[in-house]
Amino acid sequence: MSESLLNWDDFLQIASLSDVGMRRSNNQDNLCVSMASSLEHWNRKGHLFVVADGMGAHAAGELASKLAIDHIPHLYAKYNDDLPPEAMRQAVKDANAEIHRRGQANEEFHNMGTTCCVLNILPQGAVIAHIGDSRVYRYSQNKIEQLTFDHSLVWEMKAAGQLTDEEEKQGKVPKNVITRSLGPYAECKVDLEGPFPVQVGDTFLLCSDGLTAVIGDLEIGSILANMPPKEAAKVMVDLANLRGGPDNITVVIVKITHPQLATTQAGAAAVSLSKSQSTGAPPWIWIALAVSVLLAILLFALVSKWLAIAPAIAALVFVILGIIQSFGGGGTAAPMSTKPLGRGPYMRMACSSGEQFSGQMAKVIGKVKKGAKDEEWAIDWSVLDKLVKAAEAATAKKDHSGSIRLYGRAVSFLMDQLRNQSDSDSSIDL
Repeated sequence: MSESLLNWDDFLQIASLSDVGMRRSNNQDNLCVSMASSLEHWNRKGHLFVVADGMGAHAAGELASKLAIDHIPHLYAKYNDDLPPEAMRQAVKDANAEIHRRGQANEEFHNMGTTCCVLNILPQGAVIAHIGDSRVYRYSQNKIEQLTFDHSLVWEMKAAGQLTDEEEKQGKVPKNVITRSLGPYAECKVDLEGPFPVQVGDTFLLCSDGLTAVIGDLEIGSILANMPPKEAAKVMVDLANLRGGPDNITVVIVKITHPQLATTQAGAAAVSLSKSQSTGAPPWIWIALAVSVLLAILLFALVSKWLAIAPAIAALVFVILGIIQSFGGGGTAAPMSTKPLGRGPYMRMACSSGEQFSGQMAKVIGKVKKGAKDEEWAIDWSVLDKLVKAAEAATAKKDHSGSIRLYGRAVSFLMDQLRNQSDSDSSIDL
C-alpha cells in the first residue's frame, strides 16, 4: 500500500470518551491517541494510547494527568535508540520526574499525582506500561482479559495472601487506595506487560477506575463483544453514570480490523522486542580453520613443507572469513530471545451469553424506568418504549447481539434525558 494513501481507519477502529461523571465538579482524567504517521513509523514505534486518572486538590490532579498524556507520547517518540518497551518505561519515568518537579515547585500542586496506562500496538503484538489502577483489557474470541495488575492496596494484599475474596467483598480494605502513581515521588516503578498476540477482531480497552468501580468485567466483555467501539464507549460511560457516576469516567477502545496489524499466537513471543545482534561467524568456519591448521602442521613436520603451503593458505582464508562474519562485513542480524514482560493476563473469563446479558440490560432498563417515574423525571417515554420493544423483538428472534445494542441505545437515551433534568446528581441504584 502506498504510504501517501495509508488510512489507519482501514486497519483499526478507535473510540475515546472522557466524562466528568455525576458527583465531581471537574474532570481529572485525560487521554491521548497517538497514531504512527506511516507504515514504516508503525513498524518501528507502533500506535500509542494513554489514559491517566489524576489525583490532587483543586486543579492538581487534572494538571498531573495532562502532563502525563502530553509528555509520554512525546518522550517515547524521541527515544529512537531504545527498544519500544524500554522507551515506554523511560517515557513514563521521565514524565513522572516532570510531574514531581511541577508539584514541588508550586505549593498548590504539592503531592499531585496520576495513574497511567499505556497501550502500544506494535508488529510484535500489544505491549503495555502501567502504574496505578487504571486498566487495560482485551476482548478476544469471547473472552475478556485484564492485562494489567492494579497497583492498589486490595490487589497487593491479595497477591501477598493477606486478603481473601470474602474479606474483599466485606470491604475490610478500601478499594480506592492505590500503592503507586506518577508524581508524588521523584522515582517510580513502572510495570511492563506483553507482547500479547493480536488477532483481527481483538478489542482493547483502556479505562480509569471510574468505569470499573461500577461496571463489572463480564459486562465490559459483553459490551465490547456486541457493539462497535464508538457505541460501546458511549454505552459504558452512560451506564456508569446511571449507576451513580461517582468518579470521572474515561475509556479508549481499539479494535483490530486488518490482518496487517495481527500477530500469531506462536510468533508474537518469538519475534523478540530485543535489539538485533550479529550472528557471528558460522561454526563451520572455525571447524574448517582448525582442520586446516592441524593439517598444515602435520604435513610440515612429517612430510614436506611445500605440501603444508596449501592447508596454510586455506587456514588464512578461513581466518579472514571468520573476522568478516564476526565483525559485520557480511553478517546477518537475528533477534535476541527475550522473556515475556510481566505476568499478565491477571484475569481471564468467558463472556456471558448474549441472551444472559441481554436479560441483564432489560432489568437495568426496568429499574431505571421505575426510578425515573418515582423521581418524576421528564422522560420521553415513547422513544424509550420504542427502543425497548425493538430490543425485546430482537431477543425473541434470538438476535442477542442486536438486542444488546438496542438496550444500550436505551441506556444512552435515558442518560441524555437525565442530563436535562434540573437535579443533575440524580441517579438510580442499579
